[in-house]
Amino acid sequence: MSSIPLQSRLPKTYKIKAIKQETEMVRTYTFDGSLGARPGQFVMVWLPGIDEKPFSVAFDNGAETKITFFAVGPMSEEFARCSVGDLVEWKAGQHIALVAGGYGAAPMYFVAAETVHHGCTLEVFVGARSKEHLLYLKELESLPHVSLHVATNDGSMGFKGFNVQHLGKMLEVCQRGSKGNKGLKGVKGGDLDPIDQVFACGPEMMLKAVSELTAKYKIPSQLSLERYMKCGYGICGNCVVDPLGIRLCTEGPVVKNDACVKIEEFGKYHRDALGKKHAF
Repeated sequence: MSSIPLQSRLPKTYKIKAIKQETEMVRTYTFDGSLGARPGQFVMVWLPGIDEKPFSVAFDNGAETKITFFAVGPMSEEFARCSVGDLVEWKAGQHIALVAGGYGAAPMYFVAAETVHHGCTLEVFVGARSKEHLLYLKELESLPHVSLHVATNDGSMGFKGFNVQHLGKMLEVCQRGSKGNKGLKGVKGGDLDPIDQVFACGPEMMLKAVSELTAKYKIPSQLSLERYMKCGYGICGNCVVDPLGIRLCTEGPVVKNDACVKIEEFGKYHRDALGKKHAF
């Protein structure tokens, strides 16, 4: 049996192209894309923040892949809730807020570049200590359907304060069901429909604030957590977080807020290469 090239084994996001209800509990998902699978092989399906499980490949013709599964257990039951057009991280056409602090602007630009191809409208909140430290502004502004909101601690550019404060102002308006940006100082953009989901990457105290804010407004969010990783394969356990025991190198680093709020060390401390605690 031929082996799948290593490059093809790396994580990829696939859109659900079609769903066939085989029986009451069995579904077949057709994905738009191929891993080059051969008969008898399987794929690891990962739902961030939920779990990762092996699924046998039912069909792969080089253009699309099919998986047939029985919805039993937390992972497969959550998987069965997906709809046509859904992606692992977001759904097509969503109104998404991206929150980037410092170097977090780089991965958030990657997210933005991908989501706009799926019909998403984005509110991107980029923050830094001062304008000299702002990143990826031109790249973000060049994307369609993106409203850029800049915040600096010293007020040298954009909103004076933290980007999470800026986000909070928008969520407050969205919560009231308001349209447009009238009366919302420092927030530009068009239609302020409710935010469907929030993604964030940056310093942990910023992530903690995003976690609390999105929990308050009951908005799903996914946060990119950082811990000291040694092996990167889930073997050494150095990036395990208390008390859940999840390994951020394999179950993360992007974690849904439902799990983040259960991490006792979140926003309090992290561990160094020797496992010693260091307060934030």
